[in-house]
Amino acid sequence: MARIWGYHILNLADTTQLLAKPKLALTYAGLVGGPLAALVVVLRLGRGLSLAPPLSGSHNTNATPALAVGFPDLALLMAQIGLIILLSRAVGSLIERIGQPRVIGEVLSGLLLGPSFLGWVAPGLSASLFPTQSLGVLNALSQVGLVFFMFMVGLELNLNEVHRQGRVAILISHASIVAPLALGAMLALYLYPRLSDATVSFSEFALFMGVAMSITAFPVLARILSERKLLRSRLGTMAIACAAVGDVTGWCVLAYVVGLARATHSSLPLWETIAGVAIFLLVMFGGVKIFLRKIERAYLAHGELSDNWKAFLLLLLLMSSLITEGLGLHLVFGAFIAGAVMPRNRDFASYVIDRFESLTVLLLLPLFFAYTGLRTSIGQVKGLGMWWLCLIIIVAAVAGKLGGTSIAARAGGMRWRESLALGALMNTRGLMELIVLNIGLDIKVISPALFSMMVIMAIVTTMMTPPLLEWVYPASRAHPLSRPGR
Repeated sequence: MARIWGYHILNLADTTQLLAKPKLALTYAGLVGGPLAALVVVLRLGRGLSLAPPLSGSHNTNATPALAVGFPDLALLMAQIGLIILLSRAVGSLIERIGQPRVIGEVLSGLLLGPSFLGWVAPGLSASLFPTQSLGVLNALSQVGLVFFMFMVGLELNLNEVHRQGRVAILISHASIVAPLALGAMLALYLYPRLSDATVSFSEFALFMGVAMSITAFPVLARILSERKLLRSRLGTMAIACAAVGDVTGWCVLAYVVGLARATHSSLPLWETIAGVAIFLLVMFGGVKIFLRKIERAYLAHGELSDNWKAFLLLLLLMSSLITEGLGLHLVFGAFIAGAVMPRNRDFASYVIDRFESLTVLLLLPLFFAYTGLRTSIGQVKGLGMWWLCLIIIVAAVAGKLGGTSIAARAGGMRWRESLALGALMNTRGLMELIVLNIGLDIKVISPALFSMMVIMAIVTTMMTPPLLEWVYPASRAHPLSRPGR
């Protein structure tokens, strides 16, 4: 029927074949079944946790004051946008010169504009440049940027890559998800009494921490592989396959957490949200996907799309986002699905992405980084106790994603160098992690203090990737694939 159903059927078939091999079946049971069993036990244990007095700044309040609604100061808005673009390009260029992904520089530029730096060294200037009443407009524009970005992520996602890589890819991809998911939930047993409150259930908190630990920045990973000429190597194709599974699984679990959290504060019952999402997916993958082939044929016939067809794609993207928001999820889920149902012709996909990419990357995403920086206050992480928690989060994130992936890859027959390199690549979080964290802060599953700690974790784990990859797997060691599926 639909592409996602077809993907799950292929995935299930490959998993069944994997389990038919006794040695691989035992490995799969240990590396995938074990963490899943631990996750179930943790969720049961968490029900009896009592909340300790929260640390300073760790309670669930909005990261920024309530946003005033009114006509924006257009001169101030233009100045803000200009400053954000200038700083993001400058810091991004500097960070690229030391071998780091540009996204790290753009994240750092956002932090420089927020209370972590500008608000600390020049609070008066910060208040003048980014007054509270102007943040609502920046937030709205940043959300538009996320919608376009997630549409492109869905469009670029190749759900068949895992099937082509064979049974070992199934083992590694599943283990690379459930290991950090379970470890994040275990970490929640320690963090929940200290950094949460009674408005958030332990299940919501634990599952969100698990998702945040298991996320991989698919676009950043692909860019690192491309820059190092590893896309066509055995390591590169395996990394793309595992990241594809991680994207699908992570967003599905996050959608459940968001629906669960919003259901407690919404008049829409959870069963109506689930039913509405099911109908939405059936319509998108069963009807809209078929209709989109007509747009693909129009492109193949003329080499471009008319303005009417481009307008239709924009409307599809916006309506899809609006529907998931109305169902109690988030705008980005609808945008992701809109991208996932698009035709998979490579030229057509590149054509559509080119029409969205410049505006999104040069203007809208820097606004998202700036807004994230304005919500992040590293000053809230104060005292040895808070920094100790931050260190624990970073160690757990690296152990779950890098460690879990590396062990699974080695058990699947890859050499240790390749296994560690694959773990380092999957440990890249980048922009995707920031999107997840902002959603968690919006629905108040995490507190501003925990949000700041997790942003630090996202920066550290992403910056680790290039030097660690160069150390364990220089480009000269890349092995090209002999043929697909091997």
